[in-house]
Amino acid sequence: MTSALTIAVDAMGGDHGPEVTVAGAALAAERHPFLSFLLVGQQDLIAAVLARHPILQGRAEIIHSDVAVRMDDKPSQALRTGRWKSSMWMALDAVKTGKARVCVSAGNTGALMAMARFCLRTMPGIDRPAIAALWPTLRGESVVLDVGASIGADAGDLVTMAITGAAMARAHFHIERPSIGLLNIGVEEIKGLEAIREAGARLRAMNAPGFAYAGFIEGDDLGQGKVDVVVTEGFAGNIALKTAEGTAKQIGTFLRQAMGRTWLTKLGFLLARGAFLALRERLDPRNVNGGVFLGLNGIVIKSHGGTDAVGFASALDIGFDMAESDLIGRITQDLTSAPVPTPLAAEAS
Repeated sequence: MTSALTIAVDAMGGDHGPEVTVAGAALAAERHPFLSFLLVGQQDLIAAVLARHPILQGRAEIIHSDVAVRMDDKPSQALRTGRWKSSMWMALDAVKTGKARVCVSAGNTGALMAMARFCLRTMPGIDRPAIAALWPTLRGESVVLDVGASIGADAGDLVTMAITGAAMARAHFHIERPSIGLLNIGVEEIKGLEAIREAGARLRAMNAPGFAYAGFIEGDDLGQGKVDVVVTEGFAGNIALKTAEGTAKQIGTFLRQAMGRTWLTKLGFLLARGAFLALRERLDPRNVNGGVFLGLNGIVIKSHGGTDAVGFASALDIGFDMAESDLIGRITQDLTSAPVPTPLAAEAS
């Protein structure tokens, strides 16, 4: 039986603040009867929206904060001025102190990562946290990381990303040994940057019980769902993510334009309306909204800043799922039980 679980929400984060974050909490509350919330932010604004959602009565507590991190704040500035008193920091601190199991924010990504690293610290063996996203594929979904936590990664970073990404895949997909692929410009072992080739050698030498290394994959394999977890550095991962989101919107626009050209195409749309609605549902980025910060001593979920209540509820769903599946415990166990070969050991194998 599911136990009670509390999520701390940076209610002021994102483009729309409490209008979206509180409404999203109400939608998530309908799906998870044992879920409760700490809504952190300006009390009067939160209370006004909260009054419109009776399902949250008795399940949401307001924690007042006068300070909200702006979307255009630099991470260093936000950390310097918003530490200990902003809604973002107080939501993270609720996880640190055990008042909540998860923090969810739609606020400034750089500020959230900087504050999360300072407040929660990285796990032993992790130098750079990563942001993992769920990626719709022809087979279902894959985990893709890093999609923008930091730019660049050495071989060791890519290996630890593989370990944490595999733990997330086991927690979310409930598969015993997820497959791992390194995103590269070709599948041949001689291709790609030295860090990617070295990471591949290390992962192959590990023969880890928590995942199966499948080698290099290319960009067109992402949508195919060739592997359960795709590992890349944050610059390439963020570009891939934004490109996929843009392509989905482009396809939707093309379809609307094509279906409205003549009376025959309009009739065709009416006859195939169910299929088009199903396609729109598959392409809707709100359904996979929410990036998981991996490598921290706590669960932090980053929602898209411009999403609506449906999208924010998806981010809350992911946070709930990660906490219920003991993501932190899984990563801790994998980091301690799967020895990472040194470069020399990898080459010798």
